[in-house]
Amino acid sequence: MELLIVGTLNGQIGAASKIAIAQGGHVSLADTEEKGLEILRSGKSIELVMIDVKLDVYKFIQSLQTERINVVVVACGVANDSSLAVKAIKAGAKEYIPLPPDPELIGAVLAAATRENHALIYGDKKTEAVLKMIKQIAPSEASVLLTGESGTGKEIFSRFIHDNSKRANKKFVAVNCAAIPETLLESELFGYEKGAFTGAVSRRIGKFEEASDGTLLLDEISEMDIGIQAKLLRAIQEKEIDRIGGKAPIKVNTRIIATSNRKLEEAVKNGTFRQDLYYRLNVVNVKIPALRERTDDIIVLAKHFVKKYSELNELPMKALSAEAEAKLLNYLWPGNVRELENTIHRAVLLSTQDEIEDTAIILDDEDSIIDKSKQAPIEQPSVAKVGTTVAEMERTLIIDTLKHTLGNRTVAAQILGISIRTLRNKLKQYESQGFDVGSTEE
Repeated sequence: MELLIVGTLNGQIGAASKIAIAQGGHVSLADTEEKGLEILRSGKSIELVMIDVKLDVYKFIQSLQTERINVVVVACGVANDSSLAVKAIKAGAKEYIPLPPDPELIGAVLAAATRENHALIYGDKKTEAVLKMIKQIAPSEASVLLTGESGTGKEIFSRFIHDNSKRANKKFVAVNCAAIPETLLESELFGYEKGAFTGAVSRRIGKFEEASDGTLLLDEISEMDIGIQAKLLRAIQEKEIDRIGGKAPIKVNTRIIATSNRKLEEAVKNGTFRQDLYYRLNVVNVKIPALRERTDDIIVLAKHFVKKYSELNELPMKALSAEAEAKLLNYLWPGNVRELENTIHRAVLLSTQDEIEDTAIILDDEDSIIDKSKQAPIEQPSVAKVGTTVAEMERTLIIDTLKHTLGNRTVAAQILGISIRTLRNKLKQYESQGFDVGSTEE
């Protein structure tokens, strides 16, 4: 746990620091809000900020939000600072700790902060938009379906939903439906009684009961056998489950988050996924963009993984060279964040220079490298002639950019500064008007 203390804490910095260190924390100090922000901007993985209520807590938290620095803030002050305490909480502080500090209270706050920060690192506005939506729906009791390609970080987003819900102080339980054989998944979810089958030597509580009053993540739910889907539907609708071998139903109060890297609508059409269950799960659908669609996350995440694996392997912390960063940005990341993490872990181990050099960045899929030397050169921009419409110039620019990216719509959209959806719609329009847009792919 990395802790940042901002301000003097009415002379109690030493006491608070000793308590935090005794709880396993590492402490950084800043005497002003600006110095605190400088430490946070430096990339140091601070998980909790304790700020003196006598400082401008509102301005500090506003700065964090503006700069998209995701960190828990708690305010500290003497017992008679009640009006300042209320003001700090209204400003966005998560908790208020009275001074002198109580060891148990600081320990509880540190534990809560650790639980609430699950390395959700980002720098892209698309990711920010997803998080804004998640924060809006998290306090509800609605089931949530997270969709997106494998490796995009759906479990981390699921934890973020839980941590921002009314169930945050209860358990978050995850089950990977694809990793558990279908013969075992039922007992994993619903549990069993002693003697229910050969080998059931004692009662086992299932994940539904374990997560009761909390959140249950059903990861890759599209892989669940259709027979178990019926029992899952009943558990969601009736809020009760039957242990295998049990004689009476058991009431549960479990919020469901499900993820899938496949289109469940197609699974419904194919008869491999129940339509009624799909509707139950799909109350709120959150699409997690692929990493290639949120390129401003790439370097931010890469630096986070460099720090993580340097510390894990007890190696000196190195910066990414400009060439290494360019190599990371010129790759489409078919394995998404998971592939990026593996790539950086490998690079940390292989690097032999003062900086992590581009040769240490070994990419798995050569076909996903954007090779600019092989890209068709952009033709000289057409000089607009009198009588040429804006729509005609726009069409020329879009088609020329697609030629430059060898038909890659994702990269073309990034260059043009438009969404992939807008680009798709434009191309459909041009094709319907008889224009040749060439062969394209995302």
